[in-house]
Amino acid sequence: MASVKEMRTRIGSVKSTQKITKAMQMVAAAKLRRAQSSAESARPYATRLANVIANLARSVSGPSAPLLLAGTGKDQRHLVIVATSDRGLAGGFNSGIVRAAREKIAALIAEGKDVKIITIGRKGRDQLRRQYGTRYVESHELGIKPANFALVKPIAQKVLDMYQGGEIDVVTLIYSRFKSVVVQTPTARQLIPAVVESTGGNAANAQSVVYDYEPDEQSILEVLLPMNISVQLLSALLENQAGFFAAQMAAMDNATRNAGDMIKALTIQMNRTRQAQITKELIEIISGASAV
Repeated sequence: MASVKEMRTRIGSVKSTQKITKAMQMVAAAKLRRAQSSAESARPYATRLANVIANLARSVSGPSAPLLLAGTGKDQRHLVIVATSDRGLAGGFNSGIVRAAREKIAALIAEGKDVKIITIGRKGRDQLRRQYGTRYVESHELGIKPANFALVKPIAQKVLDMYQGGEIDVVTLIYSRFKSVVVQTPTARQLIPAVVESTGGNAANAQSVVYDYEPDEQSILEVLLPMNISVQLLSALLENQAGFFAAQMAAMDNATRNAGDMIKALTIQMNRTRQAQITKELIEIISGASAV
């Protein structure tokens, strides 16, 4: 059994750890508000751009459709982009994204597809490279600054170069969609060929409204479709940041509570040990006095 001094030292160590986890929880909570605001602000822009592309796509079909919209006509070569965070201490946040990526990659490989991987964030890179090292194309780190267009532009350009070079046919992005402080859902979104969807009442309105485009629809789509890849990447990274800070705040709150429980248990154990030592010393003194 540990001595009272050793247990007192351990209690002091746990208290120091508790202070650290409490501070990290408060920092994560402060950053969460900003990250959540950025993610929610980016959603309407990404949704509106998707609606514009959907309206334009209805007027363009067949051989005249842009390659990013119509696809190559094949489904053999896949690129999977996995977006995680650079840092840990966020519970199962990164593990959930990596698990979804592994399931997607394993399913494609089982179907005989040729799969390539690009990772955004160190945690995804470290976990996937061990298993799929030969399928790696490149990896990007997020850094300490919030996600912005300067970060996603080189990634989007690499994807476009690979697609136009005939290296890939389908591009899928896997990230964590922020729903609430306690819920972050790993999500797979197809970027290429572009999935044409309109949301809510916009779809019904689009059917009844006739637009006159200048220049023509195909020319506009050739500009918007590459831009849409950057927008969807940025939106996903902003969702990831909000989800990461929410998960970290929850994880640090649990760690703080667990440290408190451990301190209570260690304090009780230390008091019992000290009481046992005092009782033993009293017995020895009484026994010695009786012998005299």
